[in-house]
Amino acid sequence: MRVVLAGTPAPAVPSLRALLASSHEVVAVVTRPDARAGRGRRAVTSPVKELALEADLPVLAPERPGDEAFLAELADLAPDCVPVVAYGALVPRRALDVPRHGWVNLHFSLLPRWRGAAPVQHAVLAGDPVTGACAFRLEEGLDTGPVLGSLEEPVGPRDTAGDLLERLAPAGADLLVRVLDALEAGTARAVPQPADGVTLAPKLRPDDARVRWEDDAAAVDRRVRGCTPAPGAWTTFRGQRLRLGPVEPVPADAVSADAAPEDGAALGPGALRVTRGAVLVGTGTGPVALGQVQPAGKRPMAAQDWARGVRPADDEVLGADA
Repeated sequence: MRVVLAGTPAPAVPSLRALLASSHEVVAVVTRPDARAGRGRRAVTSPVKELALEADLPVLAPERPGDEAFLAELADLAPDCVPVVAYGALVPRRALDVPRHGWVNLHFSLLPRWRGAAPVQHAVLAGDPVTGACAFRLEEGLDTGPVLGSLEEPVGPRDTAGDLLERLAPAGADLLVRVLDALEAGTARAVPQPADGVTLAPKLRPDDARVRWEDDAAAVDRRVRGCTPAPGAWTTFRGQRLRLGPVEPVPADAVSADAAPEDGAALGPGALRVTRGAVLVGTGTGPVALGQVQPAGKRPMAAQDWARGVRPADDEVLGADA
């Protein structure tokens, strides 16, 4: 089939590579316009565009996929299907109707769970033991179309959203190619999504990534892992933002009711305690041990190296001024 891939960030790159290596003919790529970033506000090319240029593919980057000029270009390309992976814009009906097999979206969840822009992050935040990926026919609704294929992926107890996406992106790319093969062969079966079990996964805002130390230790752990690497979990220390890498809940059998204070048993939410082997922070239940931290304007560092530099007082509190 003639295909035009629509995608923008790095998780879409494995799908473009898989399509280029498949029997399908990739005739162009659709991606978001170059973004402005950094102090110099220089134009930043999307990862999908970078690979497309390496492969000498035409690149379409409309401000809106409903623009007349883009619709005309897409019609001239005459694709049989437009596979979509994290494109980043709503696609109007006029664009959806151009290819005879429609637009097929690779989405990183088991629909109808986690419809929206951040399904992997929300799966980790919620503590889902299993997630996956679906290839479904794109409609004007939010991730509502019938599913053409899916795969499952277990969520490990220490997985970050980034870890999970690194596994789902290549596995999903293989799924997408198999679905396109089935569409071409006429063997694809579109299964409507069930009405029950719908959950939403909106894009995470910076405030969603702020650690709430009054939550229980497991919830704190999930929030940090779910926001790693983006948007990046954070708290505050002495009035400045402190970015956090994954934390480690202290096992229940290591902290008993009569434990010494240095073991962290008596720490209140957000209270810091530096021991010989760890930097502990209290939560609504037991403490967690910090891993990497990143103070404002500095590089990431081990929590113990950070603590040696700032010398926190006993029970000094993180997040008190957030």
